[in-house]
Amino acid sequence: MRLARAWFVAAIGALAVECSSGPPPPFSVQGGFLRDADGRALILHGANVSGHHKWSPYFDFHQPADFARMRDEWGMNSMRLLTTWAAIEPQRGVFDETYLSALEQRVQWAEAAGILVVVDMHQDLYGEGFLGGDGAPLWTCDASRYAAFVPTTPWFFGNLDPNVEACVDGLYHDDGLQTEFTEAWKHVAAKLASHANVVGFDPLNEPGWGTAAMNGYEAEVLAPFYERVVAAVRSVAPQWVAFIEPGSSRNLGLPTGLPKPDYPNVVYAPHAYDSDAEQGKPFDAAHRANVVANAAALRAEADALGAALWIGEYGGPSSLANITDYITAERDGIDAVGGGATYWDYSKTDDGYGLLMNDGSEKTAILAIVARPYPQRVAGGSVQSTWDGATRTLTVTYAPDRSIAAPTLIAVPPAFQPISVECGGCAYDLGSPGVRIVTPPPSSSATIVVHTP
Repeated sequence: MRLARAWFVAAIGALAVECSSGPPPPFSVQGGFLRDADGRALILHGANVSGHHKWSPYFDFHQPADFARMRDEWGMNSMRLLTTWAAIEPQRGVFDETYLSALEQRVQWAEAAGILVVVDMHQDLYGEGFLGGDGAPLWTCDASRYAAFVPTTPWFFGNLDPNVEACVDGLYHDDGLQTEFTEAWKHVAAKLASHANVVGFDPLNEPGWGTAAMNGYEAEVLAPFYERVVAAVRSVAPQWVAFIEPGSSRNLGLPTGLPKPDYPNVVYAPHAYDSDAEQGKPFDAAHRANVVANAAALRAEADALGAALWIGEYGGPSSLANITDYITAERDGIDAVGGGATYWDYSKTDDGYGLLMNDGSEKTAILAIVARPYPQRVAGGSVQSTWDGATRTLTVTYAPDRSIAAPTLIAVPPAFQPISVECGGCAYDLGSPGVRIVTPPPSSSATIVVHTP
């Protein structure tokens, strides 16, 4: 898989040269999909790096070899890189350049490994002032709010605490505070804009509604907030794609109320979790249909927004009963609608969500699902895929666009090789990242079947 890394680095280097002379942007959104510079549908699959970025020292164990592992061993092509406002601007008007340089170093390591990056401004319970929270620095809200907070179980019900709500309201309605937030984003963009592997940015993780009416705040509060943040970031990094999340009310199963954005190149970036599993209950097999249907609903919401679909978080603790059934249902639903996704998360936790055990060994049962074959870059649209675990067979369907000269690439990690291919008259070769469809089948609807041992 070293050839894959070399190919990717060469490709993004070529894109950087092309961008300076004014050809198509390296990434855009058209026809319901994120697209690369060749016009191919780009399906991002990877992991969040990582939950340990939420708190000081704001980085986890990852070194260059750990990013290379994502692509070489797991077949991933992307990651959601967590940052926090507290790490960027620990004091009002004071930006931590040492931290920003370390963040850039992680992007460089990812670039060398052939990993694309979506930068996420993370928060939970608004900020660091609330016990268990992360995101906003202490100075952004009154200390009395932090002192009055009462933690809850599960932790996320803490978002309903009036003290958390008051701080959230401040971010949405205090012009000076919002200016500081956008300045923090601009510092990140200025540091990372030159790196061709940065696809775009996620303005704010799981935004809460504060004291606003739950059924109206996305249109009335969150959408204007996004407009301001997107404009600020693109004033520095104009080619970055905006990965916008619905309000955290979407995690409760409520359809998003976000209006269609006026700005281009948007990916809809919701999260997908089973509510019972999130509270530590065994995954009920009867919930599989709901999980799959939720992915279809998220695709419909993305279509209504004129956006591509990317699930910024899915996953579960490895100690959860029926965890592999749960992750399989999530992945099956996402793949069936042509979505991308990043697993939560690439960390080390024996019983938690991490892909690794504390000793660094892999959670093989979960990785067999998260790192299974998938279509990575597709010369066309209407992309869907299914995985048959019993026969270890990937079936990819799409509508070929014969004006796209670049090949369709299907990622097949080493654990799933060797492979054989059926594609109804297409021309293909095997190598890196797995299958290259040089010319599609002659029909208007292509089907590619990849058999693994």
